[in-house]
Amino acid sequence: MNRLDDKIALITGGAAGHGAAEAELFISAGAQVVISDIKTELGESTSARLGDACQFLEHDVSSEEDWARVIDKVDELHGRLDVLVNNAGIFRVLTLEETSLEDWNSTVATNQTGVFLGMRTAVPLMKKGPAGSIVNISSIAGLTAAKAHAYAATKWAVRGMTKSAAVELGPHNIRVNSVHPGFMDTPMLDEHGVPREELAAKVPLGRNGQVIEVARLVLFLASDDASYCTGHEFVADGALRS
Repeated sequence: MNRLDDKIALITGGAAGHGAAEAELFISAGAQVVISDIKTELGESTSARLGDACQFLEHDVSSEEDWARVIDKVDELHGRLDVLVNNAGIFRVLTLEETSLEDWNSTVATNQTGVFLGMRTAVPLMKKGPAGSIVNISSIAGLTAAKAHAYAATKWAVRGMTKSAAVELGPHNIRVNSVHPGFMDTPMLDEHGVPREELAAKVPLGRNGQVIEVARLVLFLASDDASYCTGHEFVADGALRS
């Protein structure tokens, strides 16, 4: 038996990167997966590549209306939701003084409000099943200081929101955990001109992480193997913050 047999999962930001890796791994573990993203063409391409076990929905996670539409569609397709991975996020390397109000608001809208809306909107559908797992993707920037002011603030917020939701939803057998990746080899590093080799030199393991390594951790939390794990931070950073 696969670890996610008969599970229905929704993964935001699933068109590429971490979300796409999680979707592919979930499907290999037996799940039916819905991926959502604002990148429509890329999302449709990823869904087609992953096959019949994957559906794509266009989705702006900062929109309350979009969340209602997406959850209604998951209900229509599958009748329940077992796993929600709040993966969608944006990253800007901006210090406190460099951060405009527009930068702040847009980062909060996606990284923090998107997680809030996702949990709030998904919970009624999750309650239809015997159990549920919500995995909120934060960052090591949600555990320590970072020179990316708005990003770090939102990732700290996700950590606190996760803990509060875990306490509230525990009586409904819905688990809520956060995942905190360190330096990962993703296109995001290239987009912001961050030298990969310089980052890798700071990591005790001597390298940056791969998206599959975070996906495996998310899979564990989504599965019944983590049935008594809730309200906590799970870190994948190569001992960077140890």
